[in-house]
Amino acid sequence: MPRIALLQSGTFSSKQESLTHHAQLICDAAANGAQIVVTQELFLTPYFCTVEDTALFDLADPLPGSITDTLGLLAKELGIVLVASLFEHRGPGLYHNTAVIFDADGTLMGLYRKNHIPQDPGFEEKFYFTPGDQGYPVWDTKFGKLGVLICWDQWYPEAARLMALAGAQVLIYPTAIGWLPAEKAELGQAQHCAWETVQRGHAVANGCFVAAVNRSGTHDGTEFWGQSFIANPYGEITAKASISSEDILYHDLDYSAVENFRRIWPFFRDRRIDTYADILKRWRY
Repeated sequence: MPRIALLQSGTFSSKQESLTHHAQLICDAAANGAQIVVTQELFLTPYFCTVEDTALFDLADPLPGSITDTLGLLAKELGIVLVASLFEHRGPGLYHNTAVIFDADGTLMGLYRKNHIPQDPGFEEKFYFTPGDQGYPVWDTKFGKLGVLICWDQWYPEAARLMALAGAQVLIYPTAIGWLPAEKAELGQAQHCAWETVQRGHAVANGCFVAAVNRSGTHDGTEFWGQSFIANPYGEITAKASISSEDILYHDLDYSAVENFRRIWPFFRDRRIDTYADILKRWRY
């Protein structure tokens, strides 16, 4: 059974400081038996989308580039599958919120560009990120078939289903989500409940594991709520991190549970694909 490790961490003063710190976390996770290691969303930078500022585009990196060279070498040296979330400069004026996926030999298998882009106070992402244009690939790594989605993608059952239908045994969600001060007292508990519940539902509906890795700490008024977690195909939370501390969260993924669950509850068998055409419409009214 491959062991997955989720790196829940905070915000650092520079990209180099964050890279150095996370490289140590990755090494620590591998030393503790992790074979799949996942960073939080935009791990190299602060969650800069709290404001709209063109100067912040300078935080982006070309992919592939020097950062993927560094991460690929680390994955190869440790023999791990590595999923890292980065700010991508794709071309002049063209930027994405992107996850890079490395196999255990250090090969860059490819990129996943975040498809669903939010726009809310404190989450000004449409200013920075172009929606992804590569669909929903699944990565057949040495340690399992991984579907990688990013934060706001986690609210969409269609994205989870498409990756599960492509063979994903675990859905991975690098995330940066938290409470805004004006909302926490009234809605904080309910918001967190919704976030956790919808992803547990993806695990059940698709009969697979779900791994959500969030930030911790506070930045620019946003209090990230941590609580990274891993759920099994029944939606049971099998591992959960703290609210405010840095954590490396581990779980051993028994992929036989995916097959066994789908035999007992054959949701894929019973799908009425002949009745779903209207799902491609924006609204049915």
